[in-house]
Amino acid sequence: MSDDLPVRIARAHAALRTAAVTGTNGKTTTTSMIEAIVAASGEPHARLTTIGAFVNGERVHAPSEAEEFVVTIERAVALGVRTLALEVTSKALAYGFAARFAPNVSVFTNLTRDHLEAHGSPEAYLASKAQLFMALAPGGVAVLNADDAASALIDEVIRPAVTRRWYSTRGAVADLVATRISARLDGTDVTLARSRLADTLEGTLTLRAPGAVHVENALAAALGADALGYDARAIHQGLREFSGVPGRFEVVRSAPTVVVDYAHTPDGLEGTLRTARALVADGARLVCVFGCGGGRDRGKRPEMGAIAERLADHVVLTTDNPRFESPAAIVAEIRAGMRAGARVEVELDRRVAIEESIRTAGVHDLIVIAGKGHEATQELAGARVPFSDVEVAANAVR
Repeated sequence: MSDDLPVRIARAHAALRTAAVTGTNGKTTTTSMIEAIVAASGEPHARLTTIGAFVNGERVHAPSEAEEFVVTIERAVALGVRTLALEVTSKALAYGFAARFAPNVSVFTNLTRDHLEAHGSPEAYLASKAQLFMALAPGGVAVLNADDAASALIDEVIRPAVTRRWYSTRGAVADLVATRISARLDGTDVTLARSRLADTLEGTLTLRAPGAVHVENALAAALGADALGYDARAIHQGLREFSGVPGRFEVVRSAPTVVVDYAHTPDGLEGTLRTARALVADGARLVCVFGCGGGRDRGKRPEMGAIAERLADHVVLTTDNPRFESPAAIVAEIRAGMRAGARVEVELDRRVAIEESIRTAGVHDLIVIAGKGHEATQELAGARVPFSDVEVAANAVR
């Protein structure tokens, strides 16, 4: 990159309004929903996420993440984009990103156990997230999850002159509250409690994306877009037409229903399995195929094992991205959280685990393949080999 990189970033930043999203789960989906609302308004649109950068729907490619960021924001400005939807990771925040690219609106999804190998403690992980909200200037807007205890801690470090907007799916006092969620495989209907924004939205939202797991993200996106001046029509249309993010509760096919999801944390897996449970027909089974990544927080492994055993009818433990760890040892640590006699089998070959789970499923069963989501490779002993859960599952159901 050229020596004038800071100048180029500052110039593009000044020409854009930024809606920045952070949290443990739901960042990519919420960011993409905000962009969908901007697109529905008729404006040029852009988003930067961990699974790709896009301007007006076209993918931006660059040799490095830094170059991709700069190329995307400069292209967005050149094409007349007003609002940039931006996913911000804890790693970027720990390196001071928010101070260099302060947002106009900051959105918080949730905080659960993740990335402890990078941050060292839950407190340090939260502190990195909080920087996105500390960077808000007076007049900015913080969108916070009233159902997550970490939001109250973040609220304490936000400047007094920043506006707080809250959302909830559990009945908390908030600016946007979902009181009823009706999920289907082809979408989700949401009833909203009375509030200024809810009344503007006529008390409802309809999502094309399936499952309650998307509702929190939709409420956050709606508040973020509203804070930037997008009207009810754009919010309704954007959320209704948003088809989802690859690998985030992605329905590969039905009969049996096969879902690929990126859930790789205890909270993420629980949310995905609860959503799936609500979609399982009476008398059918919920099957969960998953593993845990190597070289990452080992403490979450037994937690995820306990969650899978509790919420699924049958669990298949397999290899995720073992990196330099023994796949069998990782599975043993997952099993440590499960009771003796749990309905679990082990198949360390992930391809075989997926194929056999689909082959032996009943027509009304629902199979969740969790952990890798959109990823197109698998990390094995220092090598990256091609592997896509979606492709393997799609080939198996054929």
